[in-house]
This record gives sequence, C-alpha cells and structure tokens, in this order.
Amino acid sequence: MKTSVAICTYNGERFLKQQLDSILNQSHPVDEIIVCDDRSTDSTVSILNVYAEKHPGIFKIHINEQNLQSVKNFEKAISLCENEIIFLCDQDDIWVPNKVERILKTFEENKEISVICTNGYGIDAENKELDIISLWDIPKSVRAKGYRFDYFNILNLIDNFCTGATMAIKKDIKKDIMPFPIIDNVHHDGWIALVAVLQDKLFFLDEKLIYYRRHDSQQVGNVFFKNTEKEKKDITNYFSIDREVKSFKEYKRFLKRFAIKYKENLILSEKLPLQSAYFDANLKELKKRFDNNYNEMTSKFPVRSFFLEIADFILRKRKI
Repeated sequence: MKTSVAICTYNGERFLKQQLDSILNQSHPVDEIIVCDDRSTDSTVSILNVYAEKHPGIFKIHINEQNLQSVKNFEKAISLCENEIIFLCDQDDIWVPNKVERILKTFEENKEISVICTNGYGIDAENKELDIISLWDIPKSVRAKGYRFDYFNILNLIDNFCTGATMAIKKDIKKDIMPFPIIDNVHHDGWIALVAVLQDKLFFLDEKLIYYRRHDSQQVGNVFFKNTEKEKKDITNYFSIDREVKSFKEYKRFLKRFAIKYKENLILSEKLPLQSAYFDANLKELKKRFDNNYNEMTSKFPVRSFFLEIADFILRKRKI
C-alpha cells in the first residue's frame, strides 16, 4: 500500500524539522508528503522548501491563498493526497520510527477498517517525556474497571478520544468525510472518527506511535491530564458511560454532556442531510439517556435537583 502524509503548517519553524526528520526516517518509507501552509509569517515555508529540494518527488508544498484555519486546512491537505493510506500529521510532534510500519500492518490484518488512531507519548518543548495520563489511556482504564468501552456510544454520546495527530485513514473514506463541517467544538479528527464509527470502520491501536508535544503556542491539543489517582478516576468515570451513577455531581456532569452532544448532533443532522439517519438515531439515544439520568437524579436527590432545575432554567444549561 502506497502512503501519503497530510501535514498542515502555520508558523511552525520551532519544531518542524524534528517532525519532518522523524517522517523521513521511518522504517517503512513514505511515498508522498503533502504540506498545506496556512500563510505562515515565520521561516516555515523556507524550511519546507529546503526539505523539498533535498527530497525531490516526495514533498508537494501548497501555500494557501488565504488563511483556512485548522479544520479546512486539513480538509485541503487530505483532498490532495493521492495514495491508498493517508497519515494525518501535525507540525510539532515526532513520529516513533516504526509508526508507518505498524499502522500498515494493522490495516493489512483488519481489511474492513478505514480509520486507525493510536496511543502516544507526551513530551514538552525540550523533548522531555511528560509524567501524564493521556486521553488515549482511557479505553484501557475504563475496561480495567470492568466497564464496556463502546466506541460508538463514547464518540456519539460523550466525547472524542481519537486525535488527528495519531490518525491514518484509507483513501476510500474521503468521499464520506468531505467536506468537513464547521461546527463549534467539532474538529476534523472528531468528525472523521464519528463517520468511521458510524460505519463500524474505526480501530484504536493501543500502541504509542508518536511523541505528542505540549507547548505554549499550539492551537489545539488538550489530551493530557495530571498523573494522579483522583484525575485518573475522574476521567475514567467520565468515559464510563454504562456504569452506575451514584453522586449528584456525576449526574450533573452526565446531563450537561448529553445536552451538549444533543445540540451538536442536531446541528450535524441539519448540515448533513445525507447522514441525518445516523444523527436522528443519536438524538433519540441522547434524549433517552438524558431523561433516564434526570429521573434517577430527582429520585435520589429531590431537594438539590429542584434547585438545579431552577438554576438551569435561568442559565439555559442541561436542557434538551
């Protein structure tokens, strides 16, 4: 299978060379690197041109006529990729040397899947490994507690745990994911994962195949949490959708999340009529879970629920 890498850059001079070197030094060489630069004002484009001169035939650099921002820039980069497997890539991370090899092997072993996302290490601006819990550790943590980690329900009803920087997709899913919708709090990676899971074509490979960098100038990247037992417990409980809810605080959190996801699915249903059947099913499931949790909460905590209802009515929170 031939490979493409879709990289989006914007003022990435600080870490770009390390990322490009890690891609070029893979145990399984990539065939094509598509770069879409979003009007950088630093030396990013100069760095890219140097690499393109050293590696003719691999790099294809596109400078946007206007700033597209992250979601639409990734849409453009992916659309320009020509090969069967497309790796999504941020400008500031580092790939583990066998990342491409492992993902291609996983695609070969799982012919039915179209999207793979992976685990990863956390590093800081000086390449020092961070002592953190990552979003990608959640599936294992949830299962360790004896709860089911259902990709479909987690992505549709709770939150996205698939990060674009770890993601690889088959070319044939491009027709289903494009154009990317522009919706608050819905990024390109969450959208791709959502479409893939609706088709039962998503695979999470629990191997650390990138060094994901946390630094002060990144645009999106809130995937790390403090490595404490309390933090681990809170995050695990947040994603354990089928566990028994016991505290008033937990009920409030689930109701808020269901209400947010309901609004997102409602917007998606309106913007994407061809996929409306998927989102209509999600809306029914969200309403059902919201009502069940609300009824349980009011039964267990009648007084606090009464005052919460008044506050939510005034503030328009936790409403479907």
